[in-house]
Parts: sequence; structure tokens; C-alpha cells
Amino acid sequence: MSRAFLLVMDSLGVGGAPDAGRFDEEGADTLRHIVEHAAPSLPNLMRLGLGHVAQASTGQPWPEALPPSAPSAAFGVLQEKSRGKDTPSGHWELAGVPIEFDWGYFPRTEPCFPGALIDDLMREGGLPGVLGNRHASGTVIIEELGAEHARSGKPIVYTSADSVFQIAAHEKHFGLDRLYALCESARALVDDYNIGRVIARPFIGEPGNFERTGNRRDYATPPPAPTLLDRLEADGGQVTSIGKVADIFAHRGTGRVIKAHGNDALWEATLEVAAAPGERDLIITNLVDFDTLYGHRRDVAGYASALERFDAVLPAFEQIMRAGDIAVLSADHGCDPTWPGSDHTRENVPLLAFGPGVRAADLGVRDTFADVGQTFASHLNLSALPAGRSFLADLKD
Repeated sequence: MSRAFLLVMDSLGVGGAPDAGRFDEEGADTLRHIVEHAAPSLPNLMRLGLGHVAQASTGQPWPEALPPSAPSAAFGVLQEKSRGKDTPSGHWELAGVPIEFDWGYFPRTEPCFPGALIDDLMREGGLPGVLGNRHASGTVIIEELGAEHARSGKPIVYTSADSVFQIAAHEKHFGLDRLYALCESARALVDDYNIGRVIARPFIGEPGNFERTGNRRDYATPPPAPTLLDRLEADGGQVTSIGKVADIFAHRGTGRVIKAHGNDALWEATLEVAAAPGERDLIITNLVDFDTLYGHRRDVAGYASALERFDAVLPAFEQIMRAGDIAVLSADHGCDPTWPGSDHTRENVPLLAFGPGVRAADLGVRDTFADVGQTFASHLNLSALPAGRSFLADLKD
């Protein structure tokens, strides 16, 4: 029986979100701006049809430095129906559950967190206080406050434009298990504020040389309805979650969980799973470096290099795919490294569907990410999901 692969290039937006103006982000375009500034070599992504996706998303000609070739995959554009531009909303919608309510957010004030929330966190964690308490880039605030954190024992708490409460602490001076326990307490506390995620941000090193580690954990609220993952597990199929996918889905329906640190390790794990025996499997990989290392840090050159490395390994994955397999390459939101600030950007995302027997086809502009989940539900012989339109018939000759 066939398998389905969802490869999430975390933050690879392709511009043109119809409601970008609601976020003051008209003109954000992650892929196009990387190409314009760094001109990466992406022969395999272009072969699949990524250049055609970018043109369809914005209606603008594609930069001559990276001309699109005749697509070998089915290609299209996904518009987000969910109201946010955050990681859980994007992933859940890809899995068939758009989020049509508003998350809670913390204001751009200093301090940004309600006093009662911080008081409760200090009491439950036995803390002498907290540091930060503002909107910030994670790497910047750790560099600014890491030394004081190590001296005082006060964790660093901060947020972003997403619905998120983040806690950074030194693995040696504060303790990793203690950080995780504190985040579990925070997860329960922020439910009253309708916050989507609590994120543990452990780091190591000394002043001037602090470094975040791969021991990050996301504590997400569960999806509000059964996702494609839940449906497949309940029907006897196998789900494999690679990277932070299980955390994003609050470990609901996420099956076998494989953790790995960095895109290279995540991709290696994906290739190993793809090469192993299996049938009626759903494999989801989140390639986090695009977002955390390059998008949020506004590192255009680093993002371009990461795209080139991903492009270079795509043929190895294609060779492993078996008859009947379908892979979809997409993203969960944008994070334009040329855009002011350090937050996600409201963008459309790519849709590239490929595999043995999948024909080249123009899938058009789709009005919800949930079309991916609906297509996979059809492919894996599940009953229809409540949201989305399947494009499975368009993939077949």
C-alpha cells in the first residue's frame, strides 16, 4: 500500500498572502528575497516547479538569476485559512484542521506578561524572579541576559508576535530537567490566556559565547479537532513524526517519534525511514533550521546555503521513493530574512507534490493548507476530513 510524506520547509514562504496587510507585512516574500539577494543554486527545486509556484503566488516574473524550468512535479500555492502565522496553526491546517479562532497574544509593552502570570510562575517554580519579560529575539536576549541569569538563578522569559511564552535557561547553571518542569507549569498557567505554545529554550556556554542547544521542547495546546494523524492512527495506519512535529501536535496521533538536531540530521532520519519497509504510512518531517537559524535571525546568506544543501539531497529521497508513494513539500508560514524585526511573516506557502507516477500538473492557488491533509486522507484510504479539497485526482495520468 502507498505511503505519504509531508516535508515541511519551516518558514519557506512564497509571498502574496491576501491578508498580509493585516499584519503590516505587504511585500514580505521569503523565497524571492533570498533569491534576489543571494542567488542560490537550486536545480532540483526548480526542476520540481518551485519557480512556477513563486510566480503563481505573486503574479510577478521570477528573477532571471534563477530561471524556472519545465516542472516535473505537480505544483501550486497554498493560502492559509487560519488567522495566525504561527507554527501550530500552519501544521494543524496542513493536517486538515484550520484554526479559525484568534490566539491570545502578549502586548508589545515592557513588561509584556501579566503580573499574575509571572507571580504564579515564580511560586510554582520556586523562582527568585525572572529576567526579560518582553518581546525579543531569542539569541539576542540570551546574549544580553545570560550572565545575569547564571548569577541570579532567574530564568529569561520572553515572547514574540506569535502566541508563545518562551523560557530560556542555562543547562548547567539552571538545569535542563528543571527548565522542562518549569515549562510544564507554564503550559498550564497560560491556558487562561489562550496561548498556543510554551517553548523551553536551553542554552550552554559563557558570556560572549552562549549557544542554544538541540534540547528545545515545545509544549503546545492540543489541536481543537482530530487531525489527519489522529484519523490514520485510529484506522490502523502508521504515523512517524520527525523533528519537533510531535511537540507541535501535543503528541496527539504522532505515532513513532524521531528527534534529531538540525536539518542535516533531520533529513538523514527521513531518508532512513523512507528506505525502511512500510505501508500505509504517513511520515512528517519539520526542517526547523530554515526558521530558527536563518529566518528569525535574518540571515539571508545562511538561509540560501541551507536551501542549497536541501536541494542537493532531494534526488536521494526521490530515488528511495516506491511505487504509489506521494511526497508533498510545503511550509507552515513565512519568515522573510530581509523583513524588519525577527518574527514570522504572513505569506502563502509552496505546494509541490511528487513521486513515482505523479504527473506534472498546475494545481493552482488553493484557499487552504487543508487541501494537503484532504489529499493524503484520500491517498491513505481514510474517510474525508471536514476541511479541504483533495487534489489526488490531478496527480494521476
